[in-house]
Amino acid sequence: MIYNPSEIEKKWIEVWEKEKTYITPKRSNRPKSYVLGMFPYPSGEGLHTGHGRIFTAVDVIGRYQRMKGYDVLMPMGWDSFGLPAENAAIKAKKNPMDMVPHNEANFKRQMMMLGWSYDWEREFSTTDPAYYKWTQWFFLKLYSIKNDKGERLIYRKEVPINWCPFCKTGLANEEVQADGTHERCGTAVTQKLLPQWNMRITDYADRLLADLESKELDWPKGILEMQKNWIGKKEGFKIKFGDIEVFTTRPETVCGATFLAVAGKENKDTGKKVVNPATGKEIPVWEADYIMADYGTGAIMGVPAHDDRDREFASKMGLPFGSGELGEFEAEKCVTYHLRDWVFSRQRYWGEPFPLVYCSKCGDENGVVPLSEDQLPLTLPYLESYEPTDTGQSPLSRIKEWVETTCPNCGGPARRETDTMPNWAGSCWYFLRFADPHNDKEAWSEKAMRDWLPVDWYLGGAEHAVLHLLYARFWTKTFKDLGLINFSEPFLRLRSVGMVLAADGKKMSKSLGNVINPDEVVGIYGADAVRVYELFMGPWDQAISWSERSLIGCRRFVEKVWNLARRDIENKWKTSDQKLMTELNRVIAKVGEDIVALKFNTAVAALMKFANSWSDCMSGLSAADLSRLVLALAPMAPFMTEELWRQLGNNESIHLSSWPQIKKIVDEEVNLVVQVEGKTRNVLRITNYVSCIKNEVEKIAVSDEKVKKWIEGKKYEVVFVPGKIINFVMK
Repeated sequence: MIYNPSEIEKKWIEVWEKEKTYITPKRSNRPKSYVLGMFPYPSGEGLHTGHGRIFTAVDVIGRYQRMKGYDVLMPMGWDSFGLPAENAAIKAKKNPMDMVPHNEANFKRQMMMLGWSYDWEREFSTTDPAYYKWTQWFFLKLYSIKNDKGERLIYRKEVPINWCPFCKTGLANEEVQADGTHERCGTAVTQKLLPQWNMRITDYADRLLADLESKELDWPKGILEMQKNWIGKKEGFKIKFGDIEVFTTRPETVCGATFLAVAGKENKDTGKKVVNPATGKEIPVWEADYIMADYGTGAIMGVPAHDDRDREFASKMGLPFGSGELGEFEAEKCVTYHLRDWVFSRQRYWGEPFPLVYCSKCGDENGVVPLSEDQLPLTLPYLESYEPTDTGQSPLSRIKEWVETTCPNCGGPARRETDTMPNWAGSCWYFLRFADPHNDKEAWSEKAMRDWLPVDWYLGGAEHAVLHLLYARFWTKTFKDLGLINFSEPFLRLRSVGMVLAADGKKMSKSLGNVINPDEVVGIYGADAVRVYELFMGPWDQAISWSERSLIGCRRFVEKVWNLARRDIENKWKTSDQKLMTELNRVIAKVGEDIVALKFNTAVAALMKFANSWSDCMSGLSAADLSRLVLALAPMAPFMTEELWRQLGNNESIHLSSWPQIKKIVDEEVNLVVQVEGKTRNVLRITNYVSCIKNEVEKIAVSDEKVKKWIEGKKYEVVFVPGKIINFVMK
């Protein structure tokens, strides 16, 4: 039987959908595993290889967890509101309300084509009124929160905001890159004075920072550091130079201050002078482009003798270096943060409408009256002309019949808020809704929350380290304060994927014509081969260039397994080759270890090595041992393994089966090296069977006298290579 991936894949896509193979089970007494990939924006072009790398990994983990006996929740939906979708619609000259459902359907088709085992009965989009009803409801709940000073968590204020001239909307600080450009379109960001809705995320700064140290969090160190740096807590002192206040962590250097620098677009002398309180000398005030207006007080004391940037600026501008004698001066101890309140308004059409009206008669301190719950959702109207303007007014402001309304409190004339929420609003809490997506009485039930939350595995791109992850953590803490959930952190284990680059090492881009279309490569090589390649291409957390040659190699591997399996099914071996069965034990152990560690490339490499041994073997595998191999490959190549599983005489899906056991055989003994911190401390003589089982090897090793003295009473991690080595690495 010739390997025909398109025929096999088409068949099993239909069967899995018809039989609801991947529907989420009702919670049982088994452990739960909530496996989630970051919500995708369904762009017009469909999936790209970056999606493939993320979601294939999500799928492998989800499938493996099911096989290991977990109740698995693995849902999918669409982050369809906001700038990405609206800008794509403008470019295509289509209405986002028409275009987005088409894009979502195309994404779903491609995801099913690639065999990702989502529970599609839990699918939703952030643009569904039934979903954003609850986004609006949460907004009103957050609006009701007040701090110890009586200040609302959400407030309206005219402030200078980051403005993107291309997207024609305000931006949060987190959406502006270090070079001053918009993270979405790359346009240089300017400042614009507009009344805005803001969320007082700064009230949660200490909790957001402290909870990063939680023992329950298993996050990459780099992401933790990025969040800590963005929150940017610093303890120091405020010192007044006349009417200008500066923040410093080193008050002892104030005598060396020879100028003050305030935030500015260019370097220039303001002509103003102030007195250094420590020396009594007048010093000039300069505007400097290296000062951030939103950090500290927006002004610094320039101390060329002690700071490299101050020294460079002073040398460039001909300012003096000084030391001076330290006199008495006043300094107020304080704490500052880099984090600023979250600008929550967008002057765009494609977003959740704010559930508020302005009423001159009974509006609160912000001039507004919240809608009542029975008035939700406030739906977004269809607009023929929805393009943004340069005025700072949302396109919704042009619809008189929508804007003009009645106050829900007094019944008098009122007008709606015409700004919309940012695209982050829907993605701040979507992971919670997946636990109970069809509940029309509440956003989720307490039972659903206790059954499934928080998320156990969360995979996505590192570009979300500050934006989405920070906002989701913030909302999660507010929900706990409101008594809606019983946990403080939304994502327990976080992993970030490396970018997939073009073959020449450049970033993939439509303009460069180097984007890989999944439809094309699946059509040529088959979905299983593409999946295996996405896993094999390199360490999952590192950027890797696309290689057609390696993809061809993965197709050959998949086809080799198919041909060898078909051969052994037809030969009906009663027993397996002993050497091959020993190697199979090691492969099963290694693949399981590597999946949990996200070392997919080494798991595939082990399977490839086994396939070569299998091919060289004069005999082969019995049906029982072939079944074990097929089970170990199933999370990675679900279509081919399902077909082989049924040909082996099984009636139920392989993806509802258990992970294969290490088979106990009459076995020769092997030498297994025991290391501590990479140094060999003993060599154990144990059976091949035992040498493949991590827990058994660890028990034997830690009780060995030659090893015990090096690790006793210490915390360690274990690096295990089945059948070969165990290494204890001290924490």
